[in-house]
Amino acid sequence: SDLLPRFLLEPADVYIVKNKPVSLACRATPATQIYFKCNGEWVHQGDHVTQHSTDRSSGLPVMEVRIDISRQQVEKIFGLEEYWCQCVAWSSSGTTKSQKAYVRIAYLRKNFEQEPAAKEVPIDQGIVLPCRPPEGIPPAEVEWLRNEELVDPALDANVDVTPEHSLVLRQARLADTANYTCVAKNIVARRRSASAAITVYVNGGWSTWTEWSACSASCGRGWQKRSRSCTNPTPLNGGATCEGQSLQKSACTTLCPVDGGWSEWSKWSVCGLDCTHWRSRECSEPAPRNGGQECQGPELETRNCTSELCTHTASGPEDVALYVGLIAVAVCLVLLLLVGVLVYCRKKEGLDADVADSSILTAGFQPVSIKPSKADNSNLLTIQPDLSTTTMTYQGSLCPRQDGPGKFQLSNGHLLSALGAGRHTLHHSSPSAEGVDFVTRLSTQSCFRSLPRGTANVAYGTFNFLGGRLMIPNTGISLLIPPDAIPRGKIYEVYLTLHKQEDVRLPLAGCQTLLSPVVSCGPPGVLLTRPVILAMGHCVEASAENWSIRLKKQSCEGSWEDVLHLGEEPASELYYCQLEPQACYVFTEQLGRFALVGESLSMAASKRLKLVLFAPASCSSLEYNIRVYCLSDTQDVLKEVIQLEKQMGGQLIGAPRVLHFKDSYHNLRLSIHDMPSSLWKSKLLASYQEIPFYHIWSGLQPYLHCTFTLERLSPSTCELACKIWIWQVEGDGQSFTINLNIAKDTRFSDWLAPDGEAGPAALVGPSAFKIPFLIRQKIISSLDAPCARGADWRTLAQKLNLDSHLSFFALKPSPTAMILNLWEARHFPSGNLAQLAAAVTEVGKQDSSLFAVSEAEC
Repeated sequence: SDLLPRFLLEPADVYIVKNKPVSLACRATPATQIYFKCNGEWVHQGDHVTQHSTDRSSGLPVMEVRIDISRQQVEKIFGLEEYWCQCVAWSSSGTTKSQKAYVRIAYLRKNFEQEPAAKEVPIDQGIVLPCRPPEGIPPAEVEWLRNEELVDPALDANVDVTPEHSLVLRQARLADTANYTCVAKNIVARRRSASAAITVYVNGGWSTWTEWSACSASCGRGWQKRSRSCTNPTPLNGGATCEGQSLQKSACTTLCPVDGGWSEWSKWSVCGLDCTHWRSRECSEPAPRNGGQECQGPELETRNCTSELCTHTASGPEDVALYVGLIAVAVCLVLLLLVGVLVYCRKKEGLDADVADSSILTAGFQPVSIKPSKADNSNLLTIQPDLSTTTMTYQGSLCPRQDGPGKFQLSNGHLLSALGAGRHTLHHSSPSAEGVDFVTRLSTQSCFRSLPRGTANVAYGTFNFLGGRLMIPNTGISLLIPPDAIPRGKIYEVYLTLHKQEDVRLPLAGCQTLLSPVVSCGPPGVLLTRPVILAMGHCVEASAENWSIRLKKQSCEGSWEDVLHLGEEPASELYYCQLEPQACYVFTEQLGRFALVGESLSMAASKRLKLVLFAPASCSSLEYNIRVYCLSDTQDVLKEVIQLEKQMGGQLIGAPRVLHFKDSYHNLRLSIHDMPSSLWKSKLLASYQEIPFYHIWSGLQPYLHCTFTLERLSPSTCELACKIWIWQVEGDGQSFTINLNIAKDTRFSDWLAPDGEAGPAALVGPSAFKIPFLIRQKIISSLDAPCARGADWRTLAQKLNLDSHLSFFALKPSPTAMILNLWEARHFPSGNLAQLAAAVTEVGKQDSSLFAVSEAEC
C-alpha cells in the first residue's frame, strides 16, 4: 500500500509511583516497523514487545509496540529536562511520528504549606479556613472533613470551597461548632492537616423587664421589684454574659385602709305633726377611704314626743297670711342679693378690662398718625398681693387713650417696636433673706420637701394674668408664663428649681439615659388656662431611628410617669415638646417636676459630652494636677463645675470641646502625651485612664473627671507643654494641646458670664416679652380665624419653620398665641423682632385688610 502509517493508539503521559515501572504503547496501520525514541535516543530493539494483527474493516496490517520505563531511567536525566518518549512508524510510503508522552516520578510531600487555625466567632459571622496542601506531582486534590465526615458544598448552601482550597462558612451557626480537617491526596499518598477547632459562641442578651411586683407592704411604705434574665439569647459556648442589673427595686407606698367613724348625733328636731322628732349623724369622723369599712348602724334615729308640745290645732286664715308674708320677704331679700352680686362682678370685669388695655404698653405701638398723649391721662397701676410672709409689688404705666376714628395699616410704621426703657420687675427689699424664706416656706408642704434649701438654683416670683418669666442664670433653664395663662383675679407665687442629680432618684432601666437636667416648676395643682413653656437644655443627638425619647413627670407620691413620647401623637393635650438641637421647650398645663429621658435603639445612638480641662492657677509644690471633666453637654452642669473649680482655685485650660459618645458599651479613655521627660514625669502607673461606659451613659453622675498628677523635676520649672487625648474605644476622640506657665496666677476665662451679670431671675408683665401686648392681641385676632387665601396662623407657622407642629397648635383655642409664645421662649432676650415683623408682614400681604387697626385701640 502507498498509504502513510496512521496511529490508532499514541503513548500517553504516565507517572511512576514509588519503584513500579510504567508501560508505553502505540499502535499504527499500515506499518511495517514501529520503534520508540526517548529523549532523542532510539530504544534498543530488544526492549520492544511487538504484536501484529489485521484491521477487519480495511484488511490493512496493524502493528502494536510496547516498552517499559523504570524509575532509574527517568532519574538519570532528572533535573536536566523532563523524560519523554515518542513512537515512529514506517511504511512503504514514509514515516509518521506520534505525540510525545512524558514520564514523571509521582510524589506528595508530608507538610502542608498552610494549615487551618482554630477560631472563636460570634453567631452569624462569616468564617474562612485557609488550607494550602503539600507540594506534589500530580498536584494534590483537597477535601474537608467536619468531625471526620466529608463536607459537601453541594449539600449545604452555607458552605463553599474556593479555588485556593479555603473552606468558607458564609454565616456561622451553632451546628458549625466542630473540628475541621483539611485532606490532600494524589496517586501517591493522602495527607491530613492538624484539626482546627471552630467554636461558634452567642453573646447573652437581656429579656424584657417583668411587670413590677405587688408592693411588699399592704399598708404604708414598702418595696416592689422587677427582674429580667440573660436569656434573649442565652450566652453559649463562652459568649459574653449580659452587663447591667438583673433586678431593680423601687420604693412604693400603699394607702392604708381607713374605717369610717360616726360623728356626734345632732340635736333633736322639733316635735312633728306625728308626735315624733329625729336626730342624725354622719359617717365622717373619719370618712371611710382606701377600702375601709363603712360605719355600722343607723344614721337617723326617731322617737315619740311625749311632752305637752304634741298638741295640734287647725290653722286659721291668720296663720296662712303670716306664712305668705314671710315667703314674700324672703324672695325679695334673695333678689336684692343677686342684684348686688351682679353689680360687683360687672365692676370687677371692668377693672380687669382697664388693666388689660392700659397697663401693658408704654412705647410698644406708635403708628404714624397717633396724636400726642395728654398728661392727665397717665396713670400708674400697682398690684399689691397680700402675702403672709413677703410683699412683692408690680409696677407699670398706663397706655394713654387716643381719640379719633382714623385707621392705618401696620406696614405704615414699626410693627413690633421696642418696649422702651420701662421695666416691670419684682422688687425685693432683701432678696437673699426673702429667697431663703420663700424656699423654706415651700419646703414645709408635702409636695415640696425635696426642693433644695439654698437659693442658688431657684427663681421665684409673684404673677397675675399679665404673665411673666422665670430664669435660672447661666443654665439655659427658664419658665415662660404667657398672658392670660393665670386666670384673671388670681395671683400665684411661682417657683423654678434646678435639682442636683444626686438628690433625685430617677429610675432608669436598660439602655435608658438622662438627657436633661431635672427641673421643677410649681406649685403643682394650680389652675392654668393656657400652657406655660419650660425651656431646658439637653445633650442628645436626636434621630428617630436611633433614639426613643420620653418626657417624664414626677407625681407628689414620688413615682415617675411617661407623659409624652416624642415623635408620636401626644396621648394628652396637657403636654407637648419642641425638641431642638441644643434645647427642648415643654408646653404644659400642669406644673411639676420634669426630665427628658432617652432609650437608645441602636449602637449609633450618641450623646454629646462637654470635655473641660482645669488646672491650678498657681503651684508652689512640685506636684501639679490637671483635671479633665467629662460632662453632659448642658449649661447647668458646666455652671456647677465652674463654680466648684473657682472654690478650688482652678483655671480653665482652653475652650471646652464636644465629644459624641456612642452607645457601643466601650469605655472612655484618657491619656497624656508629648510631655518633656527631662522636666516633668507622670505619676500615672498605666498608659491611660478609663471611665466606665455605664457611669457616663446613665447621666446620673454629673461631675465625672480624671486627674493627671504630674511632678516637675526641678522647682525652677514653670513651663508645661503636653497633649491630652480623650477617646472612646472604637469611637470618636478629641485632643487638647496644653502650654502653661504655672508661675503666673492666671484667672478664669470670661466665656461664662458671672452670676451678677446674668440679669434678673424674674420678669413680670410686658418686660418679660419681646412682642408688645396690643400688637400681639391684634396678630392673634387676625390670624386665628381660617382664611381662604391662606393668610392665617398656618402660614405664620410655616414662615417661622414651625409647620411640623400644626396638629398641636390646631388643638388649642388660639393657635396663633401658641406660635407667638414659642417664639418668645426661643428668642428671649436676643430675639430679632424685625424678622418676626417681616414674617407677619408677608402673611398680611395675602390679605391687606387683616391688620387695619384704629388709633383708639392703643
